[in-house]
Amino acid sequence: MRSRPYPLVDVAGIGINATDTVIELPRFPEFNSKLEFTSEAIFPGGQVASALIACRRWGLSTRYVGSLGDDPAAELQARELQRSKIESHLIRIPRCASQLSYILVDSRSGERTILWKRDPRLTLRPKHLRREWVTRSKILLVDGHDTAATALAARWARSARVPVVADVDNFYPGVEALLENTDYLFATGAFVARFLGVDSTFRQSLPELAQRFGCKAVGVTLGRLGALSWDGASFHYSRGYCVDAVDTTGAGDIFHAGIVYGVLKCWPLNETLEFSCAAAALNCTARGARGGIKALPEIQRFMRTARRTESAVPPEWLEYTQQSAKRTS
Repeated sequence: MRSRPYPLVDVAGIGINATDTVIELPRFPEFNSKLEFTSEAIFPGGQVASALIACRRWGLSTRYVGSLGDDPAAELQARELQRSKIESHLIRIPRCASQLSYILVDSRSGERTILWKRDPRLTLRPKHLRREWVTRSKILLVDGHDTAATALAARWARSARVPVVADVDNFYPGVEALLENTDYLFATGAFVARFLGVDSTFRQSLPELAQRFGCKAVGVTLGRLGALSWDGASFHYSRGYCVDAVDTTGAGDIFHAGIVYGVLKCWPLNETLEFSCAAAALNCTARGARGGIKALPEIQRFMRTARRTESAVPPEWLEYTQQSAKRTS
């Protein structure tokens, strides 16, 4: 029995870690063909684990909760978390492989295709969690994978007035229970389309999600073209930042780390989006999910000088207000 309370940390994260084998290709292979690859390397990755690494490098105190097998990949993850001085609570599953990913990177564009495998025994369950891991934090970051556990953690956070940031990349069973206690939802376009099951624009779908779940902000990541968010009253859009992309793996993870950082710093939403998009873009300039995490001064210099991508959002969307949403609902 632990006699002392857990220390208060800036951010607690509950979710995925993965060990990535990044395979660089001269071009993406055609079906039923052979192609010599350029290079191959192994890196630690995973949505929440990578985001916490970024938060730690930006000076935040962190706590990570996730599951591991009993293989060399597990030891790689544990060593990296320890090296980064992240308070870690690792659920070890005996005679089980850790989550693995094989990532095919097109060297011409840096875009990647992910092949992944996760043993069902790695599922994080409510019984694995302790309430204090969540309530002794200033903000909680979760992903959408193990929804029974993350939904419970989000309820604990809501009861303790700890804001919740959710990184949801796909539709997972039970995700609704998580979203009911999510304050900041930033998802992929694929999730938004699958969840609502309708062919609608983000101008319609983001306000609908925010109203349905009572989120403070609902956003969608747009790859190299930036991110769009609705705060309940108006839209905010950050165009992407231009970089010579080497590997886009982990861009979304670092983007969500930026959201966490901005919320903790009480930045306006548009400022948070700008920082998150810049940090994500810079991460694409090196291989691996965490290879291009930059220090705060470098991100800030980059934001002042970098070229921006073209806009993915019609100008009239940014004039769309809460009153407009009510009239069209």
